[in-house]
Amino acid sequence: EEAVFLRKKITLLRAFSLLIGSMVGSGIFISPKGVLKNSGSVGFSLVVWFACGLLSMFGALSYAELGTRITKSGGHYIYILETLGPLPSFLFLWAEFFAIRPANSAVVSLAFGRYMLEPFFAPCAAPVPAVKLVSLLGYYMVLTLNSWSVTWSARLQTALSIVKLLALALIIVPGMMLLAQGHTENFQNAFDRQSLVLDKLPLAFYAGMFAYSGWFQASFVREELVRPERNIPLAVIVSVITVIVGYMLTNVSYYTVLGTQDVLASPAVAVSFVQRAFKSLISVVPVLVALSCFGTMNGGIFTFSRTLFVASREGQWPPLFSMIHIRRHTPLPAVMLMFPLVTAMVCIGDIYHLMNFFSFSRWLFIGLATLGLIVHRHRHPELHSPFKVPLFIPVSFTIICLFTVAMSFYSDPVNISIGCTMVLSGFPVYYLIIHRQMSNRCRSPFYYLTHKLQLLLEVVQQEIKTY
Repeated sequence: EEAVFLRKKITLLRAFSLLIGSMVGSGIFISPKGVLKNSGSVGFSLVVWFACGLLSMFGALSYAELGTRITKSGGHYIYILETLGPLPSFLFLWAEFFAIRPANSAVVSLAFGRYMLEPFFAPCAAPVPAVKLVSLLGYYMVLTLNSWSVTWSARLQTALSIVKLLALALIIVPGMMLLAQGHTENFQNAFDRQSLVLDKLPLAFYAGMFAYSGWFQASFVREELVRPERNIPLAVIVSVITVIVGYMLTNVSYYTVLGTQDVLASPAVAVSFVQRAFKSLISVVPVLVALSCFGTMNGGIFTFSRTLFVASREGQWPPLFSMIHIRRHTPLPAVMLMFPLVTAMVCIGDIYHLMNFFSFSRWLFIGLATLGLIVHRHRHPELHSPFKVPLFIPVSFTIICLFTVAMSFYSDPVNISIGCTMVLSGFPVYYLIIHRQMSNRCRSPFYYLTHKLQLLLEVVQQEIKTY
C-alpha cells in the first residue's frame, strides 16, 4: 500500500540520545579496572581517561566531516569503501561481522547480566551460568525490539540515555561530597612511576577507548537522520563533551571512595563503590548500570544492522540483508544476523579477553577511515563540505590509532594475533567470491534460498533512494 524504505525518523534529540546511549554503557563501569591495571597508578589512569576523551573528540569531528561529505549510511564501512576502495572495506566488514561486533556485543551483554544479578547475590559474585543466561535474555529482548519498530527503538534509546546520566550522577555526587570533605588519601603519590609499564599502555587506551566507543554511531544511520548536515556535527560535539566531563568526574569519585586495590579486586566497580559510599542505594545503582548496558546493546544492534544493510546494497554481502520488512519498515534480516555469533561469544567468552580481542581490529579500521578522509580531501578539493575540521585533527587521530595498534602487538600478542588473523582471513574470501561476483555481475548462487527466505520473512528491496 505504500513505498518500502527506511524513513527519516532520527531527530537531533534522538541522534544525541543514540550517541550518549552508545557511549555511556558498560564501559565506564567495567573499564576503570582495565585502565588502572595497565596504566599502573591513579594519576596515570586519569591522564589516560582524559587522553581517550580528547582522542574520541578528534575521531568524532573527523567522522562528522565524513558524514557531511558522504551521504550514505554505514559508518566505517562506507567511508572506507568510498575513500580507500572495495578490498579494505570488505576486510573491515569481514572482521566486524566475525570478530569486532559480536565480541563487543558480548562484552556489553555480559556486563548487563552481571550488574542485573549483582544485588541478588551480594556480597558474593553472581554464578557465571546465571550471568550468561540473563545476558542472552537481555540481548534477545533488544533484538526483538529492533526487528519490530525503528520508532520504539529510538524512543527506548532516548529514555535509557536519561537513565544513564542519572546513574553517572548517583556515582559522581557522593564521591564529590567526600572529596569536598577532605578525603584525598587515595590520591597520595598518584603518579607512581615504579608501577608504570610502557608496553601495557596500549591496553589501557583500549580499555578507555572502549568506554568512549559509540561517538561514531550517528554515521551508521546517516540516511535516516533529519537534516544530517546540521545535526551530525551538533550531536557529536555536545555528546562527546558531556561524556568526557561525566567520565572524568566518575573516575575521580571511584578513586575518592575506593583504593587502587579495591578497584583492581572488584568484579563490578560501580557496585563496590555503592557498597562503600551509599549503602541506601545498594540495590538501585546496579539496576541503573544494567539499564545503561541495555541501552548500549540497543544502539549497537540499531547501527550495525545498517552496516550490513548498506554492504548488501553495495554488492559485498548477500542480497537478502538489504531488504526491509514490508510493514515494519525495519531491516529485519540484517538485525537478526548477529544472533548466533553473539550467543556463542556470550557462552564461551570472558569480558577482558574479548575486549583486547576486538579492540585491535576496531581501531585499525577506524584509523583507516580517518585516513580515508585525508585521501578524500586530496582527491576532491573542489567538493564543498558543510562541516570541515582542521587537517591536523584527522592526521593526529590516524597516527595515534595506527601507532596504538602497532604497539599492542607487544602488549598482548596472543589476542592481537588472533584479531590480525581474522582480518587477513578475509583476503581469499574477497578474491574468490566477492571480487569475482562483482566483476562478472553474476546472479548469486544463493538466489533461490534468498527468495524462499524473503517470502518467509516478508521482506523486499528498498524502493526509494535515500542518499
